Amino acid sequence: MSAHDCRDASRSDVFPATGASETISDAGQGKGVRQLPFLIRRDGTWLYRGSPVTRKAMLCMFSSMLTRDAEGTYWLKTPMESGVIQVEDVPYIAVEMDFKGSCGRRQTLCFRTNMDELVCVGPDHPISCDWNRPADDCGSIPYVHLRDGEGDFPILARISRSVHFELAALAVPGHAEGKPCLGVWSQDCFFPLSRQP
Repeated sequence: MSAHDCRDASRSDVFPATGASETISDAGQGKGVRQLPFLIRRDGTWLYRGSPVTRKAMLCMFSSMLTRDAEGTYWLKTPMESGVIQVEDVPYIAVEMDFKGSCGRRQTLCFRTNMDELVCVGPDHPISCDWNRPADDCGSIPYVHLRDGEGDFPILARISRSVHFELAALAVPGHAEGKPCLGVWSQDCFFPLSRQP
C-alpha cells in the first residue's frame, strides 16, 4: 500500500462517532482509562463496534497508531485521543515470506504482515515459539517480533500456517538450550521451531 492510501483515511474515519468509547476503571492507577470499541480478532480482522473494518487505508492508519504499555495492554494513540483496545492473540499476522542470500546461516528471512509491514528476521526481529513441546502435541505457533512496546511486552505478528509450512521446509538441525531441535537461520542467528524427531 502506498503512503497516499494511508493518507486517504481521515481522522473522522478513525473515530467516526462522538461518544464511541467508554471509560473503564483502572484500579492500579486510580483513574479512568478510555476503552475504545475495537477488537482485533485472532484471524487479524479488526472490528469496530462488532463490524469488520474493511478499508485498507483505515487499517494502515490504525496500525501506525498501535502501541503496547508496560502491562501488556494494547492502545490506539492519536494526537487527538487514546484508549485501550482488545486483542484476542496478537495484532498482526505474517502472511508472506521471502528470503535473500544463500541457504543456511547466510540467508535473511523476510516477512510481510497483513498490514503490509515488512520485517527481516534477525537479532532485532527474532522468531519465538514454544518449540520444546512433545512430538505428539499439536505443535507450537511461531511469532515474529515486529517492534518494542513501552515495556517488556513486544508487539508481535503470528506466523500464518502457510508461512509456517514454508519455514518448516527451510528448517535444519541445530541446538537450543543444549537440546537438539529443528530451526531456521536468518542473519547468522538460529531460531528453533520444534524438537528434533
